[in-house]
Amino acid sequence: MTKLKIKSGDTVRVIAGDNKGQEGTVQKVLKDKNKAIVEGVNLVSKHQKPSATNPQGGIVKQEAPIHISNLSLLTSKGETTRVGYRVEGDKKVRFSKKSNEVI
Repeated sequence: MTKLKIKSGDTVRVIAGDNKGQEGTVQKVLKDKNKAIVEGVNLVSKHQKPSATNPQGGIVKQEAPIHISNLSLLTSKGETTRVGYRVEGDKKVRFSKKSNEVI
């Protein structure tokens, strides 16, 4: 299993696929599938039966997982970058390969 460089709470941009160019924050990372759920990206329609929590039922829009390889991290300036790791003192930190700043 490879080390995933995108974590929950990161702001990302989709760089490939049907949702190319959309941005959002990562809500959850599915390590075993190498996928992430990004807020407001890759919305799918799901048909739901009426229940106690949703008495009306009907068609609900929800986020579907998107592969990590289709995501790129956004820096504070709003540009995409790759992520690297380095040791500073006794801590391992993530850094932006484009601007060399710690994330």
